[in-house]
Amino acid sequence: MSGIRDIGVRMVMRIGPRLLPFADAATADLPLGRLLRLGLFQVSVGMALVLLNGTLNRVMIVELGVATWLVALMVSLPVLFAPIRALVGFRSDTHRSLLGWRRVPYIWFGTLMQFGGFSIMPFALLLLSGDTDAPPLAGQLGAALAFLLVGAGVHTTQTAGLALATDLAPEGKRPRVVALLYVMLLVGMVASSTAFGWLLQDFGAVKLIQVIQGAAAVTMVLNVIALWKQEPRRPALTAPHLPRPRFAERWARFRSAGRSSRVLIAVGLGTAAFSMQDILLEPYGAQVLGLNVAQTTTLTALMAAGTLVGFAYAARRLGRGGDPFRLAALGVLVGIAAFSIIVLSSPLGSPTLFRVGTVLIGLGGGLFSVGTLTAAMGLASEGEAGLALGAWGAVQATAAGAAIAFGGGVRDLVGSLAATGALGPALTDATVGYAVVYHLEIALLFATLVAIGPLVRTATDPRSKSRFGLAEFPG
Repeated sequence: MSGIRDIGVRMVMRIGPRLLPFADAATADLPLGRLLRLGLFQVSVGMALVLLNGTLNRVMIVELGVATWLVALMVSLPVLFAPIRALVGFRSDTHRSLLGWRRVPYIWFGTLMQFGGFSIMPFALLLLSGDTDAPPLAGQLGAALAFLLVGAGVHTTQTAGLALATDLAPEGKRPRVVALLYVMLLVGMVASSTAFGWLLQDFGAVKLIQVIQGAAAVTMVLNVIALWKQEPRRPALTAPHLPRPRFAERWARFRSAGRSSRVLIAVGLGTAAFSMQDILLEPYGAQVLGLNVAQTTTLTALMAAGTLVGFAYAARRLGRGGDPFRLAALGVLVGIAAFSIIVLSSPLGSPTLFRVGTVLIGLGGGLFSVGTLTAAMGLASEGEAGLALGAWGAVQATAAGAAIAFGGGVRDLVGSLAATGALGPALTDATVGYAVVYHLEIALLFATLVAIGPLVRTATDPRSKSRFGLAEFPG
């Protein structure tokens, strides 16, 4: 069996540099097999994101009849923990442990939080369905706790896992190692969304509960395999007497940098524009275009595939010296076209056009994320890349959470006004609330272009090449 495995690994290594952009990240000390095994924690994270942002929000809105604003609030709850990712990474850097581990405790407790959230979720959904005598508030509180636990676990596991990958990889290979792990996240999203769509073809409450329970078990198994014998014990790095640096001074120095504020404003506006539709895309496909659960679940796979294409194009363009701000602006333009296509799919009654728009949303979002991430890396002073990327991740997460909640509220408010005829006889169907949100996203994307414009004009010398590396990408 080991001989067959070795032959397979050699075959992948042979074709990797040509067909897999990050396969050359492997080294003698960190072989491809071990690196791919470590990346299993990203697969579990991708599975959790598909369940939270895709399958469950559609089921809660359409099948369980939960108000869109409440679902939007629950989906945005995990984002409350996201701004603390920088602190989690900082604490894992300076963790004090007699066992000599810095990253393992954070990955393990993050895994336990994911497992706990998925364990609570089926019971919360049963209460939300109204088939019990429990008050509605019990189901709402249970679902909120489940979403919050899963989100906190995802952010903790991913932050410490990427830090562990950085520790294990040689300095020259770190960007490609972490990049490969981030690509595994998207592959995990595609694979899990496809699997969930297949499992839920014959939708039922019991089937949904089984899928969630299976996700909890798979999360635990994948993360245990990913952690097994990865981090060496180094008590010298976790000794209690070692001093800890102060976070406040480094943050103040970063804020005093020249263009950091405008970059973060552009990140916030663009992220809000791409995120406002996160919980509306699948319900839109169900209520407006008549897609079933399996068909709407595959939308996540289509969006993730578009994001992968965006990453590949960004790697090529930035590797040739492209301007990251121009790349981000290109992503914004693709996003404007994508949302316009989504809006047109309703009057044309075209699910195919809707799917094309979904792919373009992923493509535009991927280009925008990579462009702004690379720009944030350029803002960092020597030894402070983690702080710059932490600020990027905090602004992105906060903007995404606020946009998701706001989008759900706007859809409910406008939809209810349209249903009562308050907006006039021409605006009474189910598409009105969704259309308002999509037009707001287009407006935010134009505002993002305004914020990026001066950054493009004042970009650094074009002769200096901007290399694309996703080291410590905050997700």
